[in-house]
Amino acid sequence: MSKKIVVLGAGTGGTIISNNLRRHLPDEWEITVIDRDNEHVYQPGMLFVPFDIQKVSTLTKPRKKYILPGVNFVIDEITRIDPEKREVKTNNQTFSYDFLVISTGCKIVPEENDGLMDAMGENAFTFYSLEGAELLRKKLKEFDGGKLVLNIAELPFKCPVAPIEFVFLADWYFKKRGIRNKVEIELVTPLNGAFTKPKASAVFGESAKEKNITITPKFELSEVNGKEKYIESIQGDRVTYDVLVSIPTTIGDEVISDSGIDDGIGYVPTHLNTLQALKHERIYVIGDATNVPTSKAGSVAHYEADVVVFNIMAEIHGIKPEEIYDGHSTCFIVYSKGTSSLIDFNYKIEPLPGKFPLPHMGPFSLLNETKANWYGKLGFEWLYWNVLLAGRHLGMPPTLVMAGKEVG
Repeated sequence: MSKKIVVLGAGTGGTIISNNLRRHLPDEWEITVIDRDNEHVYQPGMLFVPFDIQKVSTLTKPRKKYILPGVNFVIDEITRIDPEKREVKTNNQTFSYDFLVISTGCKIVPEENDGLMDAMGENAFTFYSLEGAELLRKKLKEFDGGKLVLNIAELPFKCPVAPIEFVFLADWYFKKRGIRNKVEIELVTPLNGAFTKPKASAVFGESAKEKNITITPKFELSEVNGKEKYIESIQGDRVTYDVLVSIPTTIGDEVISDSGIDDGIGYVPTHLNTLQALKHERIYVIGDATNVPTSKAGSVAHYEADVVVFNIMAEIHGIKPEEIYDGHSTCFIVYSKGTSSLIDFNYKIEPLPGKFPLPHMGPFSLLNETKANWYGKLGFEWLYWNVLLAGRHLGMPPTLVMAGKEVG
């Protein structure tokens, strides 16, 4: 029997899984990971670029450097997935597989939002791409007052805390420049509040109030009018702006839709707890490519990777995959340069106060703005490149730990 595992996408999830499987499996298992380029971007850093805390040039490293020897890394465009034949086609080759891992991520499609492309680079910007973040940095540098609006076009989008962090950092940035009193900051969102989970949303909402940031909820974007500088909702409400920071519509990779294995917006229907593709055998899905109802964020991919590796190993040994994953997500929320909060939650359990990762000891505090959390956020980048991508274990379980959390 051939023994082949093919991993589609060498981002966070795909890299961790390829490396982890290579460590666990004997040499007769061939592991191939395919991506369209050799550029691995540290995505959390893009938020910092507009505020001059991080430089674009430091955020990209070669993918190959982080993939273990013994993993076959292929740079090619994936064109089709055929679950019946268990084959993946690229521009140049066909790969057969025994197990497939889909980690193709998601991307912004500003062209899907009426009027956004016309305004882009003029008075509308986004930090969800390297070029976009750099353009926004230049814009904010010369911005000397007026109304800054951050708008989330629609759900789902990557990293649900990023918009909150952006407006909090904008508050810090304009204070530092001494012009905060000349700047109005507004977060316009399709959500019911600042975040997806009510309790955390209330905490962030309170902080926003203290910082004099307006939150406009339940706003479903219909169009951006760059000429007259306003955004309009499907209900007909208008919000005017001087500078618009947009989180455009986000979709999964085209190959998912082209192969007919998507849910209608490019994500793969995925079992909430085993992370198997619901309609196809021997396919696992991880990170932003899934349609599971948790954050599209790096921490989710880290936790899911453990589950996917465990379940593929189980299947190889003839054992049924286990329902392990619980929607666990951990996110730092930067409040200013120097302070950050932290949340830890899953499908069912909201972010709660407490300590993390060690119960009662921390060093990080949940739902609390501290300096230690800021150092945690900064230190995470080193951990990401040097420990996590290699698939090394931090000794943290992939599921939510209740010890040390304050319930009630």
